[in-house]
Amino acid sequence: MIEVDGTLKSRLAVWLLVTVSALGALLLIEAYVSSQRAAERAYDSQLEAAALTIAEAVQWQEGRPVVEIPAAALQILATRHQERVFYAVLDADGQRVSANLDVPIPADGRERVAERPVWKNADTPGAGWRLHGREVDSAGWETQDPVQIWVGHTLAGREALAGELFERAVTRFLVMVLLAGLLMLLAMRVALTPMRRLRHLLRQREADDMRPFDARVPEEMRELAETLDTLFARQRESRDALLRFTADASHQLKTPLAGLQSTSELALQSPRPDEWRRALAAVHGGAERTSRLANQLLSLARLRHVADGSEMRRLDLAALLRETVLDWAERDVARDHDLGLADLPGTSPFIHGEPWALRELLGNLIDNALRYTPAGSMITLGLVRQADEVALFIEDDGPGVAPEVLERLHHPFERGGRQDTRGSGLGLAIVDSIARRHGARLSLAAREPHGLRVGLRFPLSPEETP
Repeated sequence: MIEVDGTLKSRLAVWLLVTVSALGALLLIEAYVSSQRAAERAYDSQLEAAALTIAEAVQWQEGRPVVEIPAAALQILATRHQERVFYAVLDADGQRVSANLDVPIPADGRERVAERPVWKNADTPGAGWRLHGREVDSAGWETQDPVQIWVGHTLAGREALAGELFERAVTRFLVMVLLAGLLMLLAMRVALTPMRRLRHLLRQREADDMRPFDARVPEEMRELAETLDTLFARQRESRDALLRFTADASHQLKTPLAGLQSTSELALQSPRPDEWRRALAAVHGGAERTSRLANQLLSLARLRHVADGSEMRRLDLAALLRETVLDWAERDVARDHDLGLADLPGTSPFIHGEPWALRELLGNLIDNALRYTPAGSMITLGLVRQADEVALFIEDDGPGVAPEVLERLHHPFERGGRQDTRGSGLGLAIVDSIARRHGARLSLAAREPHGLRVGLRFPLSPEETP
């Protein structure tokens, strides 16, 4: 029963969505960090430029530094976000020479600024500040002391700039995701085109069209196409075998029926009762052979096309063999043969099988041996237990079979080149079908100095395997 479990498109879409979402999250994190860094670099550059501009304006009067903040420095600090700006000039003693706001300058910053320019964050009630300090040497007429210049502004501007940059990155990302989604749908449609083409080819085929595929498929679908080709080849072989079997069966049934019709017609033309009696005897014998042939055909059809293996169970093969041989030994057909059993294993071998089918198998083996060997022949059946299997064999000392015929002896209606028997040629075909149903292997071999040996290797029941 076929059950629909989603679609390939939905599965591909889910996996691609998960992948894009994971990568998108990483990209958004990276975009946020990059936006913060870009805004920080931009505004820190402004602070540095403003500090250098103020440094150029420092002058000395009466041994003290004096500075008039140039308008250019204030223009550099001023931005469109209306931040509050701060500047301060400190002398060598740390006293403020000029300042616009009372923003505390960190003490560690004043100590480190003598070594290199520093950037610090500072908090005041109601606002956070970003400060930049640097120390410059300003030479006067009487003294030469360093001067510290500190500039800063509130964080609103850089936060706004970081937000704008991040918003632009998110917008570009969303546009790219949308385009990627559209391209993904187009790519899935194009990628699944070979599958739709293969489906179209299958739907166009007639029920009896078993030809190999003639289509170009991508590497990922090569195994599927080869599997379908293999399935078609098996179906083709099965159909051909069925047609051959039907033709052979029709021929085999037609011959005895034609003989019965001829015998009955001749008897009807004769006025003598003794002729009628001989004709009735011939008709009876022909009907018996035709009935046996029909029964074998039904058995073979049941084994190949009907039986479902629901009667499989664990059974004792030795007991079944002993029972079957004793039954056949008491029949009139075995009266002129030496039918017997070889020594059986001390421990009964159990296999998993169908009792009726195995009885049919043993019956056909014994019946074939009785029909294709002359009176007085010795026919022996036996079992040989091995590690994980048991070998069943039947051998006779009859005329045997030519080596070139052994390989096809299990084919339907194959009699090994013999036309002097009343066999139908279906016995070993039935045996082969039953063996295959039980996972057994059939083998045929000539027996020295003459005769035939038929072997079957059955896997032991799992409980019997050491």
